[in-house]
Formats: sequence, structure tokens, C-alpha cells
Amino acid sequence: MSVLLERNPFKGLPFPKEASPRRPMLSDKHYQALLKASGEIGPQFELALILAHETGHRIGSIRLLRWSDVDWEKSTIRWRGENDKIGFEHVTPLTPAAKEALSRARKVQGAIGDSWVLPSPDDPSKPVSRHLVRDWWERGENLAEIHHEPGLGWHSLRRKFATELKHTPLKDLCYLGGWKEPQTLLKCYQRPDESTMREALEGRKPLKVLGG
Repeated sequence: MSVLLERNPFKGLPFPKEASPRRPMLSDKHYQALLKASGEIGPQFELALILAHETGHRIGSIRLLRWSDVDWEKSTIRWRGENDKIGFEHVTPLTPAAKEALSRARKVQGAIGDSWVLPSPDDPSKPVSRHLVRDWWERGENLAEIHHEPGLGWHSLRRKFATELKHTPLKDLCYLGGWKEPQTLLKCYQRPDESTMREALEGRKPLKVLGG
């Protein structure tokens, strides 16, 4: 009598989702350590780090930025829907740190128009590859002596952005970081933190009931 099944009864069924997916957030201490380490890896890694930290956007969208997406007079940056995971085209303000980093890179590259902000080292007509930006991160972790844990990568900067700006009106924060749905932002990116909770308690005011 055979004990083997002729076919897999679970074939075609989706794998169960992890109950508590790992979504670590990069600390500011580790971000500063990565910035320091970027000097040993290259200016493009430094620029990518600053843009990820200052804009809260996916590295996939950042590596596909063109110089024509930067409006220097208005201090804004355009995120093309064609380069976005969810097809969300929008324009966001640039922080002074992001604008300064972009300005330094433009002077070094001497590039304008539709040239890539982060061109491939092997072929400037192409953007830097996702494999190379992943390699930059891994090398940065090693140089900064950051213990690697699953999920700690470029996306951890996106979680840092969402959590540090949690006091921002939800609609504005979604637009700033390129989230279409606030549920995604609340569920997957923002983290509770003691500092914010203490500030909330310190600012608590007695409820005044009309007619009470």
C-alpha cells in the first residue's frame, strides 16, 4: 500500500502570511553611522541615503530619478508614476539637506535634463541597478558595524520617516512619503515610541463637557 499522494492537495493555495512580519526601523544613530561609512563606498551611496532619509520614498523610485524631476526654484521633486510601485505620481518639497546633497552631486556630474541622478557606474545612460544599491547597503552595514537583521534595509529608512513624522496630518504625510492608503502607513510603517507617548500624556487636557 503506497503512502505517497499522487498530487499535492495544497497546490495553488496561497502560503499563509507571517503572523508578525519583521519590519525593523533604522535608528538615527545607525543612520549617522551609515552616512559616515558612505565615504568609503562612494558619493552615490551617500546621496541615495540622504534622499531615502529626507524624502521617505522607496529606493526603487529614488534610483530612477532624473535631474529634470528636480525643480530648483520651487525646491520640489517630482516622483513619476511610471517609476512608482503603486503608480502614484506626485510632487513633494525638498528639505535643505536633500537639496544640498543633490546640488553637490549635480556639480560633480555636470549633468542636466533627463540624465539620471544616480547613473550606473558602468553605463551612465542607465540608472544604477537595484543589485548595486543593495550591495551598497550591505557594505554600509558592515562598515558601520550594524548588526544585520531580516528586513533591515532601505525600507527601514522609510519606516523611520513615517514614525518621526507621525505628528503630521495623515493626508499630508501620505503624500510626502508616497503612500496612497493611510491604512498601509499606519499598519506597516509607523511605530509606537515612548517619547511620543510621553509628550501626548504631558499635553493631555481635562475634557470640558457642555452643560456639565
